[in-house]
Amino acid sequence: MGGSRRPAPRRADEPPHVGAGLRRARAPRRRAGRRDRRGPHPRARAPSRLGGVRALLLAAALGLVLVEAALAHALLVASSPARRAVLSHPPARVELWFNERLESAYSTLSVETAAGVPVDRGDVTVGPDDPRKLSVTLPALASGRYVVRYRALSVDGHLVESSFVFSVK
Repeated sequence: MGGSRRPAPRRADEPPHVGAGLRRARAPRRRAGRRDRRGPHPRARAPSRLGGVRALLLAAALGLVLVEAALAHALLVASSPARRAVLSHPPARVELWFNERLESAYSTLSVETAAGVPVDRGDVTVGPDDPRKLSVTLPALASGRYVVRYRALSVDGHLVESSFVFSVK
């Protein structure tokens, strides 16, 4: 006599969880290879994936803004004479151009021999017509290697300090 057993009838004054004939609840069986139809629909998870994509895009945009702010200081974009230039005639002045306007009171430019002896005339100027240009005049230079040292303070407060060399034949 197989088959299913029926639970014993419950008395009217007895709560539903008490009684000898109650069965234990079973977990639903899943067939191999089939999706549980009672679970969430695959599209129900899309908002959370979309939220993750939005968070990633927001983080990337914030990163770009921070990188742009970090690179906002003055950068040397051109010079005359150029870096590592070998000149047949000595220049009359050294001119540097930056990507931002410079603070003239705190920007410096000097030209020295390879031994560190200053050779410029000391008349450093930020161009009145171009506030991104820093220049200094030079006397007649002899043949040799020269070092250009500069400190440029942009109007937004970032200081850049560097040097480069050029040679006169």
